[in-house]
Amino acid sequence: MPEKVPIKNIERELICPICKELFTHPLILPCQHSICHKCVRELLMLNHEDSFDAGSECSLPSSPRSRVPSPSMERLDRIVRSGSISSPGWRKGSVTPRITTIHCPGCQHDIDLGERGISMLFRNFTLESIVERYRQAARAAVAIMCNICKPPPQEATKSCMDCKASYCNECFKLHHPWGTPKAQHEYVGPTTNFRPKVLMCPEHEMEKVNMYCEVCRRPVCHLCKLGGSHANHKVTSMSSAYKILKEKLAKSIHYLISKEDQVRTQITDLEQLISQTEENGQLAEREANEHFDHLFETLQERKSEMLRSIEQSRSRRLNQLKSQVEEYQGMLENSGLVGYAQEVLKETDQSCFVQTAKQLHVRIQKATDSLRTFHPAADPSFDEFVLDTSKEETLLKEMCFGGVPEPPLIDLSNSHVYNKASISWRLSDDHLPTDHHLVEYCRRGAPCEDSEDSGVWRSTDRVYGPSTVVCDLEPNSLYSFRVRTCRNSMFSPYSPEIMLHTPPAPAFGFLFSDKCGFSAERLILNKQRDVVDSVAGMAFLLAAERVQTGSYIPLDYIIGDTGISQGRHYWAFRVDPQSFMVKVGVASDSKLIEWFHNPRDTSSPRYDHDSGHDSGSEDTCYDVSQPFTLLTVGMGKIFIPKASSSSSVSSTSMPSAEPGNRVLPMPQRLGVCLDYEACRVCFYDADTMRCLYERQVDCSGTMYPAFGLMGSGRIQLEELITTKKLTF
Repeated sequence: MPEKVPIKNIERELICPICKELFTHPLILPCQHSICHKCVRELLMLNHEDSFDAGSECSLPSSPRSRVPSPSMERLDRIVRSGSISSPGWRKGSVTPRITTIHCPGCQHDIDLGERGISMLFRNFTLESIVERYRQAARAAVAIMCNICKPPPQEATKSCMDCKASYCNECFKLHHPWGTPKAQHEYVGPTTNFRPKVLMCPEHEMEKVNMYCEVCRRPVCHLCKLGGSHANHKVTSMSSAYKILKEKLAKSIHYLISKEDQVRTQITDLEQLISQTEENGQLAEREANEHFDHLFETLQERKSEMLRSIEQSRSRRLNQLKSQVEEYQGMLENSGLVGYAQEVLKETDQSCFVQTAKQLHVRIQKATDSLRTFHPAADPSFDEFVLDTSKEETLLKEMCFGGVPEPPLIDLSNSHVYNKASISWRLSDDHLPTDHHLVEYCRRGAPCEDSEDSGVWRSTDRVYGPSTVVCDLEPNSLYSFRVRTCRNSMFSPYSPEIMLHTPPAPAFGFLFSDKCGFSAERLILNKQRDVVDSVAGMAFLLAAERVQTGSYIPLDYIIGDTGISQGRHYWAFRVDPQSFMVKVGVASDSKLIEWFHNPRDTSSPRYDHDSGHDSGSEDTCYDVSQPFTLLTVGMGKIFIPKASSSSSVSSTSMPSAEPGNRVLPMPQRLGVCLDYEACRVCFYDADTMRCLYERQVDCSGTMYPAFGLMGSGRIQLEELITTKKLTF
């Protein structure tokens, strides 16, 4: 069995977290941490003064022990039991609120001591005994003296726990004679720590604690269980709690002791980590110094080179200007050149004069020309040596040492594809400033598709904002997108890839028409003509009366302001989920003229091939190609028409003809694709590009995007994506 831990090695566990001294009469808080009795009172007194004397300039003693005198434990227990004191700062009958909350330094929580304050706390007698044994071990050379002997006292050999006194052998026999009740007193070795033989309930002073509350984790008496504060708590017998807790503690201690080698290994690992941290920190410091020294050397070299160039330029210009000064001084009277010329003029020998005057005339002519066109020989300005270091200063100020930046995260809610791709992303909240971003995209072809750009990543130009637009994407293709960030020429890892599917055809741009068949009474069009609202007003209510007579309420139609006469085109829009009923699709110009000039509010619903009624005529007419196709949307659902026997719709894209499968949740965005030459229209979930429904349509004339609304509803056209260039 492993050896016991020496008592001197546990000093850290015997220190009060408040006064940082050995525990003196420790009390157990409800959180199971122990604090000296004096320290608990000090905390309550400080809280009371903070509550009522906040902002006062009264000085507090530096040591909490100097504020309250230390009464003997017998007197303290007597005062507490009698109820003559409670929480500091409170008097009986006072309207001042009681302060019974303290901050536990062990668990860093505010602990409520309850109505009775300190009197509800148990003394930690076990901890007191351990502290006393520690003190005895620390002062083994100092003996405990007998409390009864006359001076000089003898060394004590026993301590009576009932009399709370220490005795030598003679005094003990004298005060505990055989045959008397005192002979039955409990005695132990010499000690100064006397504790009660029986632990009493702090709430019921005359009752012994004989049970353990598992909820509050504290000893209680039978009155606490019968009608006290622990009446509804789960309690167990003291012997059972003692056995269970002792076994748990023994197992935990045994486990810790058995893992001593592991703990020592972990301590060694931690010490190695400390050493590595110290070494790596010093290495990083040296490398940083080297980098900055290199920068300083480079700057010093450039500084020396520039100063040398300035000095050379200055010397050259000074020499030129001084030479020019000397030259001009020679032009003055009594100066060298003029005086010399005057002396030459005195020459009477013609041949000698001509020989000397020729060279002199050249010099005089040169001086004359310089007077007419005076220019300084050198520029005194040194503008070419003026430095603009603002850019370099900015770079130095923005120099960061955060290493590789974190990857951005693409925002799926704000990224979509229409005529172009709009990609948005966000960085972490605590990210450092970045230089720019790069967006890369790649076309994902089918396994059987052999395309040159399939699987090849392409990159956009540098992006200085949180979003960009990607152009030149192939229609009806699946693309992957990813983003990475650059800071100080260091790139972050790539963001997780996202997949977006381009529309099956080029985006068709149009607005709602406010001319052809537009009902201003029941439809409201915004100024941009890209949002239309249907209002269920009085006219709609009056028209509802005809439902009882077999008629039905008409749809209010609105079409696009641009028609289609060739090619493949795709457009997308949003339908408000709260819309009652909306029909979306295409219609020819001839069919629209029929609808707008021949109101149908008194005809049978069976005449409309897509009226939403499960009539036989509707299914029959769907075998014939019509000059229009409308899909019903409303109440957050989309209703797929029944497929006819001659329909060429593939089974993979169409739901089955079961009624339950014909009602699908309405997508956030709907898309329509019209192939004019193939006479075919398809309806898509514009977010996933999943085909919901397709059928033949008679494209004999000009086809228009058509919408019909009944009751309250809203349709919003998808805005074309435009390239936004951000400059900083």
